[in-house]
Amino acid sequence: MRTLFGYSDQISARPGDTINFKISSLNGKPYQADIVRLICGDDSPGGPGFKETPVPTAIAGEYAGREQPIYDGSYVTVPHTGAFDNIFSFTLQAFIWPTTPDKGRQALLGIWCADDENGFELFIDDHGSTALCLGDGRGTVDILRAETPMIAREWYFVAAAFDADSGEMRLYQEPLNPGPGIGTEMAVQRSASVAPSQRGATVFLMAAHNVDLDGSVIGGHYNGKIDRPRLANKSLSRAEMEAAKSATIPDALRSHMVGWWNFSRDISGTCATDISPNRLHGEIVNLPTRGMRGHNWTGREHSWRHAPEEYGAIHFHDDDLYDAGWQTDFSLTIPESMASGVYCARLRGAGDEERIPFFVRPPAGKITADAVLLISTATYMAYANMQWSMNTIFAEPKGGGITVLGRDDVFLQENPGYGLSLYDKHSDQTGVCYTSRLRPIFNMRPKTGVWSFNADTHVTDWLEKIGQGFDVVTDEDIHQEGLAAIEPYRVVITGAHPEYWTTPMWDAMVAYQGQGGRLMYLGGNGFYWRIAYHDALPGVLELRRAEGGMRYQTTEPGEYHQSFNGELGGLWRRLGAPPNTLVGAGTVGTGFDSASYYRRTEDSHDPRATFIFEGVGDDEMIGDFGSLLGGAAGVELDGANRKLGTPPHALVVARSEGHSQLYFLCPEETPFHHPVMSGAENPRVRADLLFYETPAGGGVFTTGSISWCASLAHDDYENNVARITGNVLQRFLDPEPL
Repeated sequence: MRTLFGYSDQISARPGDTINFKISSLNGKPYQADIVRLICGDDSPGGPGFKETPVPTAIAGEYAGREQPIYDGSYVTVPHTGAFDNIFSFTLQAFIWPTTPDKGRQALLGIWCADDENGFELFIDDHGSTALCLGDGRGTVDILRAETPMIAREWYFVAAAFDADSGEMRLYQEPLNPGPGIGTEMAVQRSASVAPSQRGATVFLMAAHNVDLDGSVIGGHYNGKIDRPRLANKSLSRAEMEAAKSATIPDALRSHMVGWWNFSRDISGTCATDISPNRLHGEIVNLPTRGMRGHNWTGREHSWRHAPEEYGAIHFHDDDLYDAGWQTDFSLTIPESMASGVYCARLRGAGDEERIPFFVRPPAGKITADAVLLISTATYMAYANMQWSMNTIFAEPKGGGITVLGRDDVFLQENPGYGLSLYDKHSDQTGVCYTSRLRPIFNMRPKTGVWSFNADTHVTDWLEKIGQGFDVVTDEDIHQEGLAAIEPYRVVITGAHPEYWTTPMWDAMVAYQGQGGRLMYLGGNGFYWRIAYHDALPGVLELRRAEGGMRYQTTEPGEYHQSFNGELGGLWRRLGAPPNTLVGAGTVGTGFDSASYYRRTEDSHDPRATFIFEGVGDDEMIGDFGSLLGGAAGVELDGANRKLGTPPHALVVARSEGHSQLYFLCPEETPFHHPVMSGAENPRVRADLLFYETPAGGGVFTTGSISWCASLAHDDYENNVARITGNVLQRFLDPEPL
């Protein structure tokens, strides 16, 4: 059972920078903290073995434990203002697209506190219909219900009005496309038995409500879209409600409108823009999905930038999470003496142990080695707290075995709320578009199997073993700094799975190669999806799984453009920039039951490839061993393809073979399904080991397989995978042009 865990506010730092660590001890017990340099995180049978080295720092010592809560669920909050005072009569209205109307009470719009049942709220009731609730805060509540359940994933106009003078309350629930199976317009009204109280907090919330009196806990989260929410200080007639649907404020209503929010404004930001004279701009909390089709989407435009007026909806989820918002327990200022590398804050005590990774770069303006290891932090975030294997019915057939749950899997099932991965679905079964590192990430840790972050420590272990100095740089660093982050280095080395890349990252790598840089791509399924980081919010990225690619959930049509920057999301291949143009190969197949080997090709005897195979001897089979599924060619495989941009002079020096029936071609590799798609039958399911020269004396070496790095340590590093990789590194470090 997990009892001790945390996260940091920074993931990459230089000497002099400060990282704040936020810790939760579920049993409140104290713990010891110190810093370790991580050499290898793989403690699995057959692996290199777990290795770390303590590093003396000022933070070492004992800390009092405390439990820090996690609050997920997205919403909009509009702070208290004088415009909310003395609202006796009111109207609430919006277009909504509910996705779980049958899930129980869900707030839509209002000023409501559940603890003392105080205020007013338009919500979805336990039966799936809209309802208006009035409460005096003294135990008297009146609820008017539409009584007809709404249908999931259909647009409705909903409105509620209360007239303080007459005591009349009215409610409207109108499907935008009425008909059989969807229902018809509902309008109900009667006299209220209570008037809403004006006592207490008057924070206006959308998609949630206050649970406690001080507003510290938010609940009642709504799943679905909201478009054009309105609040008036008058009980509007139905005709006036119709006028209030418009994007602009009619003159006759202007004096009565308290808030007139337009979600098509500032789509890339975190502000819910109010265009009423009061300018009651709301704060969007926990990153609900933006750039979403509104109630009036016509399909004529698929980019929110081109028709923002048709993208006025925000999709809220009860399990959205951006920043856990925990308090800091200790802070580390990176000492000048701390060498560039992979480190962890190590926590021990409270019946548990935890290691929170971070990455130290060399001092600004300096490098301490000619080689730099690219840390694939975007990929780590994409898989953060992934629960796909637990929640997907075909996980076991795809993996070729029974799903085995680790302690972190069990913890996440028993303790939902720590955020999802880009491979998961929200509770309303819509795909996750955003992922954050400002929360505990249980699978971005050492001792968590041979995948993602932990798999990349095979490279750090190998570099340490051969005595090769290296600096580190993260995806975020390249995104923010561009070419400058890698330009000083003669060689860039990737880990096993650099899958997720932003446009600035891609441009930086193209520029790096163009000026003679050397790239060693030691993985598979790299440079696959285009993503976006947020310009203003640290530690969050976005993915839209547009048409094509291995999609574990599907983005809705019309919502393929990233909300953070407006770029079209999806595969780099679909965007006209296949990975083949960057590293000579692109993903062709995947399988998770076993791994295979490579066989040398005729190209391996080309004089240009002589340096690669020095000391390898007569070995024809490369990598028929390894701690990840038993071979160097496995899990996700990349192959060369001239049509997709593999350079014509690239040498495919080895090609994998012998893959199982549970390896399949990727969707983008098959224009239609057919019986010959598996690795046992289709030779296109393979990994290509290749090399080619680039302008200005540079070069690219590509392994085309995620499991390559897990073969480096076999037989105490005396093997042909380690020899080939070492040969390439030494030649790439040599300043002599390739």
